[in-house]
Amino acid sequence: MKKSDFYYDLPQELIAQDPLEDRSASRLMVLNRYTGEWEHRIFKDITEYLRKGDCLVLNNTKVIPARLIGEKINQAEEKSDENSHGARIELLLLKRRENDIWETLVKPGKKAKPGTKISFGDGILTGEILDVVEEGNRLVKFYYQGIFEEILDRLGEMPLPTYITRKLEDKNRYQTVYAKYEGSAAAPTAGLHFTEELLEKIRGMGVNIAYVTLHVGLGTFRPVKEDDISRHHMHSEFYQILQEEADKINAAKKNGGRIICVGTTSCRTVESSCDENGYIKAGSGETSIFIYPGYRFKIMDGLITNFHLPESTLIMLVSAFAGRENILKAYKEAVEKHYRFFSFGDAMLII
Repeated sequence: MKKSDFYYDLPQELIAQDPLEDRSASRLMVLNRYTGEWEHRIFKDITEYLRKGDCLVLNNTKVIPARLIGEKINQAEEKSDENSHGARIELLLLKRRENDIWETLVKPGKKAKPGTKISFGDGILTGEILDVVEEGNRLVKFYYQGIFEEILDRLGEMPLPTYITRKLEDKNRYQTVYAKYEGSAAAPTAGLHFTEELLEKIRGMGVNIAYVTLHVGLGTFRPVKEDDISRHHMHSEFYQILQEEADKINAAKKNGGRIICVGTTSCRTVESSCDENGYIKAGSGETSIFIYPGYRFKIMDGLITNFHLPESTLIMLVSAFAGRENILKAYKEAVEKHYRFFSFGDAMLII
């Protein structure tokens, strides 16, 4: 299939710039993947589509303030003037390789050759480019006094996607209410619609809630450059499923409940971790699974997701689950009905 097979026209004004005050008040399109028919609802109505014995799978990763802006240290003058700085350099932390060594995305890359040193926060944090790795990313070693996470919280910014041009006033609005394990460079945005009250109501219905962890990195949002999508290579991301959570999912599956993933990251985690019979194996590792039409789903029965960018791996994943024609028709309807798109936008339930 071609990348252009997943294109749709989206007016700029439909890209949501701010989260709603009430997380669960966003709109919800409910798409029947077998008939292609849809309904227009409000997100909190999700309870009407869940049944006792179902298992809702949520990604409890936590976004770190992964965007760092610093200045290149002019090493020719470094010895005589420690405060001598040059070009502005931006880092996005993607994945921790060792304690103080991270894989990063650097802009502009041409100013970040191995040996380059970068100062952040007037020297509170210093980074040294060690090597160029996959896709032109850089390995950076950080030097500092104190606790890295505290320094990052002080100096770093939330890594909002480039299509969001407004500054986020409350960092917590780019976190799910159940975020627990730090490590993501982007939020699992389908989960942003849930409130603690809504989750409690869902539990009270007899729906199981299981948590998995996938730290969202470049694999999730890296654009597809190949015209033939089968040649696209996904960047690997760390995932973990604890035994207790695997048991919840497997019990629901065994007892005839549906496995409904909240977000494409939860989907990719469970599909990476189950056997051919659709049963989850607890454990951790790296996944670079790329799901596009033709993929045979092993465990997922339903998906809660946002509306995704044209020609992205995410719209390819939902097309694999619901059918490309169904998805493109539903997206056309969402545009005509002025749904809000992308990270802070409205949601879709595919069942």
